[in-house]
Amino acid sequence: MKPIVSVLCIGDIVGKPGRHVIQRLLSELKTEHEIDITIANIENAAGGFGVTMPVYTELVSQGIDICTSGNHIYDKRDILNQFDQMPRLIRPINFPEDSPGKGIFYHTTSDGFRLAVINAIGRVFMGLSDCPFRKLDRLVDEIRPNVDGIIVDFHAEATSEKQAIGWMLAGRVSGVFGTHTHVMTADESILEGATAYITDLGMTGAKRAILGMETDPIVKKFFDQLPVSFNPSKSVEKMINSVKIRIDRETGNAIDITRIQKVIT
Repeated sequence: MKPIVSVLCIGDIVGKPGRHVIQRLLSELKTEHEIDITIANIENAAGGFGVTMPVYTELVSQGIDICTSGNHIYDKRDILNQFDQMPRLIRPINFPEDSPGKGIFYHTTSDGFRLAVINAIGRVFMGLSDCPFRKLDRLVDEIRPNVDGIIVDFHAEATSEKQAIGWMLAGRVSGVFGTHTHVMTADESILEGATAYITDLGMTGAKRAILGMETDPIVKKFFDQLPVSFNPSKSVEKMINSVKIRIDRETGNAIDITRIQKVIT
C-alpha cells in the first residue's frame, strides 16, 4: 500500500483534438507520473459543446476514472435520458435537485483509498444555480468522515469566486481546481498546508485556437458583434493542461501540486 496517492486532473477536453491528445498521451503520463486516479472535465468533448455516450465511453476506456462537467453538460439533448448509463460522469451538484445526473462520485482505488470527487458551478457571469458556497460547505462536512480524500472541480468564470471557494475549503479537502475558462493559471499552491489549489486547469485540445475553437470566427465576432459558428480548431499542434496532486493517504492532505503541460503534433 503506497503512502502517497497521485491524482491527475485534466483541463477541459475540447472536441476531437482534445480526445486525440488523451488517446496519445494519457497512458504515457499515467505511467511516467505514477498516477493512481485520473479526473477530467469532459463537458466540451463532443464537437466542442457537450458530451455523448460514445465520447464518454471512449474517454473512460482510455483510463479516465471520473468525468466532471459544467454549464455545457446538457448541450447534447440525448444525455438527458442517458445519464444513468454513464456512472462515472457527474454534473454540478448545485444544479436543481431534479436535474439529470449526480454531483458527486465516490472512487475507491485497488488498494482501498476512498476519494470523493464533487462538481460545482459558480454563479458570477454564469447561469442560475443554487449557492455553491452553502452547498459545498454542508456537503464536505457531511461526507468527510466517510472518505479518505475529497477533490472539488469548481466550474466558474470569475477568478475571485474560484479563489473564495478555495479558501472556504482550505484545510477541509484534498484539492480544489477550477475549470471553464480554458486558460491555465500559474497560481498552483497548497492552502493551509493541506489543500492543493489552482484557479484554472486550462484545456486539452488544439493549441492554435481561442479556447480550443477556430480563431478567425471569434476574432470576426469581436469586430462586428454578429453571430458566428464555433468549431474546434484543426491546428496541427495540440496540448494537454493538467496538474498532479499528491495526497497523503493517512491524513488526506495534499503534499504538493505540479502543473503538467505537453504539446504534440
